[in-house]
Formats: sequence, C-alpha cells, structure tokens
Amino acid sequence: MSAPVKAGRRATPAAADDGDAFHFCSTCAFSAACLEQGFDKSRLRELHVLVEHVGPFAEGAHIFREGDAFEAIAAVRMGTVKTYVNDAEGREQVLGFFLPGEIIGLNAISQAKYPCNAVALDSVELCRFSFPNIAALAAKVPGLQQQLFKLLSEDIGKAALLAGNFTADERMAAFLVALSRRQSARGFSPTRLHLAMTRTDIANYLRLASESVSRGFTRLQDAGIVRVERRDIEITDPSKLGEMARHILRE
Repeated sequence: MSAPVKAGRRATPAAADDGDAFHFCSTCAFSAACLEQGFDKSRLRELHVLVEHVGPFAEGAHIFREGDAFEAIAAVRMGTVKTYVNDAEGREQVLGFFLPGEIIGLNAISQAKYPCNAVALDSVELCRFSFPNIAALAAKVPGLQQQLFKLLSEDIGKAALLAGNFTADERMAAFLVALSRRQSARGFSPTRLHLAMTRTDIANYLRLASESVSRGFTRLQDAGIVRVERRDIEITDPSKLGEMARHILRE
C-alpha cells in the first residue's frame, strides 16, 4: 500500500472510535469474531502487533494501484474509498465504494497482487493488517477464520449486486438501500447518508449515464422517498425505497 500523504480538508463522515490497548475500534471488522472466542484486544497481542493505523490519505490519494504487490488488507476507519480499473482505452470503471469498518484488498489474495486501484474520496484513515500473519492467526481462532470467509463472500456479492436487466430507478434504489444497511450495521444512521462519491462515480458504478442519476434523485425526491441536499441524502420513506430495490436485492 502507498504511504499516506498530508490530508487536506476533512470531509463529514464520522470516524471510528480509536479504541485502545484493551478495546477494539467501534467499526473493527474482526472484533465480534474475536470477542465470541473470548479474546479481547489485550489478549490478542499477535493481532495488536499486526494492526497499523495509517493515514490520513488526502482526497484523491491512491492507497494502492493495480499490479502492486499484495501484502496486506486494510479496514477503513474513516472516510470512503473507491476501487476502480481502467480499460484498454483508459476509461475508468468503478468497482465499488468502501465505508468505515469495511475491508479493501480482499480481491488481491489469489493473485498476490492488487487487481484494481483504490483511491481516497475524502480524508481516509485505515487499519492495516499483514495478511500472511492474520491468516496464520485465523487458523488458531476459528471465529476469525469464519469472519474472513464471510468478508470474502460479501466482497464477491457486491460485485454481482447490479448484474442483470434492471431500470435506472431500481439500480439507484438498490444502491441507496445497500448503503443504508451497511451504515446501520456499523452503528451509523440508516436514513442519513453522506455521499462522498460524485454523481459521475455513482453513474459509472451503476452502469448508467450521469444525467440518469441526477434525474433519478429528482424523481425519488418528487415521490417523497428521499430528500436531497447536494451530497447529503435523507431517506424519508425506507419502505418504498426497499420495495423499489427488492428485485435487485432478491427479497
């Protein structure tokens, strides 16, 4: 992973609790698995040594680039990370967005190099885990091994979320519902979303034209389903939004 650069202005997303020698960060992706096995942070000296807080990465700074050697996975502590690739003609294809508590770098395990680029969309801080060492620790802590498998499965699921012949409004609804659930699972508001990504990034990810995303937000707002204030979204009718998304989310 690249070295962090000096941060510029800090964006609005909340940071995770820092934790300390005895307590995990509030959004730690591995804390539940470890605690279920009876290991608090003070007992996990091996894991504590592995965890390295890095950052901040300023908006636009690359965390890793496609082809870099894979040595570590990282959990987002603060901010939002975008992953993307460029095609043969240099066109960008957005693969995903990662929020506090989510892991970047899982798709690099099989090839031992990162298959995509990861860039900070705002001021980003990470917890960096040496993968060879955490994999060895997972063999000793069954719950941690299961959590790694779960994270890998979720990563594959995100990539397949928007495959299929769906309307622009269905895609946008699924995007917002998934974002809401991901925030809620990590203790953040499920109805108030701050979109660190641009409309162009969202359109690229959803395989839509930029104007389709702008018009989609307008339609959702006119229908009383969301309230839009630039990059801040308030979901005012979660039930209707969920109904629009259910075919994509297979519910």
